[in-house]
Amino acid sequence: MLLDTASLYFRAYFGVPDSVKAPDGTPVNAVRGLLDFIDRLVRDHRPERLVACMDADWRPRWRVDLIPTYKAHRVAGERADAPDEEEVPDALAPQVPVIEEVLDAIGIARVGVAGYEADDVIGTFTARAGEQVDIVTGDRDLYQLVDDGRGIRVLYPLKGVGTLQLTDEAVLREKYGVDGRGYADLALLRGDPSDGLPGVAGIGEKTAAKLLTEFGDLAGIMAAVDDPRARLTPSQRRRLTEARAYVAVAPKVVRVAADVPVPDVDTALPRTPRDPAALEDLARRWGLGGSLQRLLDTLAERP
Repeated sequence: MLLDTASLYFRAYFGVPDSVKAPDGTPVNAVRGLLDFIDRLVRDHRPERLVACMDADWRPRWRVDLIPTYKAHRVAGERADAPDEEEVPDALAPQVPVIEEVLDAIGIARVGVAGYEADDVIGTFTARAGEQVDIVTGDRDLYQLVDDGRGIRVLYPLKGVGTLQLTDEAVLREKYGVDGRGYADLALLRGDPSDGLPGVAGIGEKTAAKLLTEFGDLAGIMAAVDDPRARLTPSQRRRLTEARAYVAVAPKVVRVAADVPVPDVDTALPRTPRDPAALEDLARRWGLGGSLQRLLDTLAERP
């Protein structure tokens, strides 16, 4: 099981009341909410191994160099020699280091790689996997990794993590008319304002799906632009021609990396905490109470 950790703690932050606080009054709603999420995931899905994948760089320079608008609207401050500062709610930002410390003390593998997003870490673990993989994320970008043949699916939270959409190729075809491999091309053509991806003007989701059905993939669509016999409307041909520069670079931005230098880590879920003393101190300081204890009980009780 691979967690898109930031996606989940953002959901926890907005889903759990900010009245959930530590003894000193500091909000810990994201911390406790994430622990509750992980507890529910382990209880319901029984993964043998689990990795909390992290954004070491939420807006990698190599993506920005290709498409400067990439996530530009979420930049709180630019930095010359470090990742740009992301716009994060004031009450959430201080909780992220606490989340990291708690996961480390429990012994849940946590992996982030400089210069890459969590999506890329997930893509690399998925590419190397020789077993079923469940990806837990609230980000549809990772639908591109769905592969029935390899047992790779996305668990997409609809409400908390108690209600998850189990996303396989059948779900993708029903909702979007494409499979996992086609989803990246669909997203590229359609665009994604939340990530600052312009897409191809005039090509919405339904049109993109129809073009992919007709021509197979992005390369097939662009080959059709140069083929006067291809069944493209004059408007589609013109729009795609005008977007050639974008289409040439967007695949590298939209598709997750599969060759990230992830470190060797023990991904087995622990039955007992790696650092009980540190965890006890964290639990007391931040008032983690039942959320932490339920997860520890679930880990101890696994068959």
